[in-house]
Amino acid sequence: MTDILIRTEGHAGRITLNRPDVLNALSWDMCLKIEKALRNWSLDDDVHVILIDAAPGRAFCAGGDIQAMHAAGTEQRWDYGQRFWADEYRMNALLFHFPKPVVTFLHGFTMGGGVGVGCHGSHRIVDDTSRIAMPECAIGLIPDVGGSLILARAPGRLGDYLGTTGTRMGPGDAIFAGFADYYLPGAWEDLKAALCQTDDVSAIDAAAAPPPEAPLKAALSEIDTLFGGETLADIARTVNAADTPLARDAAAALARNAPLSMAACVEILHRLGDDPTIEQALGLEYRFTARASEQGDFIEGIRAQIIDKDRAPKWAHPGPQDVPLADLSAMLRPFPLTLEAST
Repeated sequence: MTDILIRTEGHAGRITLNRPDVLNALSWDMCLKIEKALRNWSLDDDVHVILIDAAPGRAFCAGGDIQAMHAAGTEQRWDYGQRFWADEYRMNALLFHFPKPVVTFLHGFTMGGGVGVGCHGSHRIVDDTSRIAMPECAIGLIPDVGGSLILARAPGRLGDYLGTTGTRMGPGDAIFAGFADYYLPGAWEDLKAALCQTDDVSAIDAAAAPPPEAPLKAALSEIDTLFGGETLADIARTVNAADTPLARDAAAALARNAPLSMAACVEILHRLGDDPTIEQALGLEYRFTARASEQGDFIEGIRAQIIDKDRAPKWAHPGPQDVPLADLSAMLRPFPLTLEAST
């Protein structure tokens, strides 16, 4: 079975992720194929719109295919991850800047690497099955693939909350937080066919329904208070001192996820500010991810969550208040990243 289906239909360039047995996890080869297709279509006057979807099942794309990362890391082949992320981030930037409409259909789980493919489009569609999240801190990584840009632009301190806890968003929350644009319940096939035939993206506006309730909007004031600190340690102290359902759930997540990753997530979001560029976001993310296997908790996180599945990672730091500034600074020192096309 082909992992990814790339073709043209009418006026549309179409990309379908096709690994439903592994929740359409994104491989290195898939990233390269997406990049090649986008570059070709950007110059093709017969292609007016891009449609990105996935094979039916539980996920649009639940993340990257990280088992190969674990194998490379255990063999101390640190350059494997560095080259993979450079290629993936180049594809993410290309999607973000693509000169033609990019319509993405985000059914089921859209997480991690799936956000990088699905949430940089111009028209991002969700339905009642959609569950979007950036859960990378649970495996010793950080929200990347340009996800830090979306988190930084989210209202208030919502980005700090979503990035450190990995909280899943339904369709209403995803739209409120800036990860999606349109709520279209029901079948999408008629809309896809119309877009291929007419390339008229105004059909999406005509088909969209009012978004459902966004619980995060109602909770934003509390989130702003709990996650208003300048560092992870500040946030953890405030969260641990509070006694509300949201605070208790957040405290459990902060105690569970990798402290170094969460500290870096907060620092990156605060460096980016409210209106970063995709290049700034990817550049800061790469500083961490390029070092994550050798110097961070990434290999241990994959082991605990994916390989051995004991859910008992042994993080390098005991808790969110125990990350020295020197360790954080070491992970975020400049590391060269080029987003130019590979040769």
